[in-house]
Amino acid sequence: MSDPLASGSARCMWMRGGTSKGGFFLKDDLPADPQARDAFLLRAMGSPDVRQIDGMGGADPLTSKVAVVSKSTRAGVDVDYLFLQVFVDQAVVSDAQNCGNMLAAVGPFAIERGLVAASDPETRVTIWMENTGQVALATVQTPDGEVSYTGDAAIDGVPGTHAPVPIEFRDTAGSSCGQLLPTGRPVDIIEGVAVTLIDNGMPCVVIKASDVGITGYEDRESLDANMDLKRRIEAIRLVAGPIMNLGDVTAKSVPKMMLVAPPQAGGAICVRSFIPHRAHASIGVLGAVSVATACLIEGSPAADVASIPDGARKALSVEHPTGELTCVLETDASGAVTSAALLRTARKLMDGEIFG
Repeated sequence: MSDPLASGSARCMWMRGGTSKGGFFLKDDLPADPQARDAFLLRAMGSPDVRQIDGMGGADPLTSKVAVVSKSTRAGVDVDYLFLQVFVDQAVVSDAQNCGNMLAAVGPFAIERGLVAASDPETRVTIWMENTGQVALATVQTPDGEVSYTGDAAIDGVPGTHAPVPIEFRDTAGSSCGQLLPTGRPVDIIEGVAVTLIDNGMPCVVIKASDVGITGYEDRESLDANMDLKRRIEAIRLVAGPIMNLGDVTAKSVPKMMLVAPPQAGGAICVRSFIPHRAHASIGVLGAVSVATACLIEGSPAADVASIPDGARKALSVEHPTGELTCVLETDASGAVTSAALLRTARKLMDGEIFG
């Protein structure tokens, strides 16, 4: 085990999880003091700098992420997972949210590092998400007791095919905000715009794209260049934060802003996501769960534009700029969502030592 305080380096595995990638660390390989840990991670990523030229970050929020993993002492849980978002252009490391994409690589990483014993042909890894106090169950392909990243599963936003990593979430409602609908209402009016404030694993503000002057079908570059739009949704976000029990969100990465429109490609809904100050190339896993859940809330902006299948088990395809992400939602007799499952993939990219 390296001591970053003494040596300026730490053992690290670089991995892609879903449509994100970043550094995966054992908790004991990082400084115990959060301030020292964050300072090390900022140096390692090369932040703050829009190019992150002096570090490993990829000059994008989706490639400037960290997972901190440790053996869990909780009953029925294999590992604890802390997600840290390392800002690109600010000296900020945030633990204010989960990341369901990076989560896809936590199971493989835990097996690779010996925290979980592998079985044949697959290994189920139960993960405590420290950011929100929720549990996820990931199934990792481990033929002959070894992690395999090779397979036929494809997810939009990632080239090629890889081994499937199905992930099931339970009891995620109100994970950060205290309840599914923090205000208790399906619709609130902020800055003259109808919104749904929702948290089913990721705090989100859901808005009809047409209500903020766009179609909802724009590409990422057009959205990032639309400064009037970004100013308008940021004004809404800053008001939404405190009433979602998130406090002042000026320097936080939540809530995410979700601009929704009717589906174009046979899905349930079309989304353009801001994370929060840049348009997402696709959509975050838990953000997709929150948006899909909003589709089932009568009278919400999402429900107004969504195409919803019948039945207690609903497969909702959430369309995004680079494809779609299907959320499988289980509902009870009242229509409330009781669990969500998604398919992700992961890949090990590098294992070694990173310098801060």
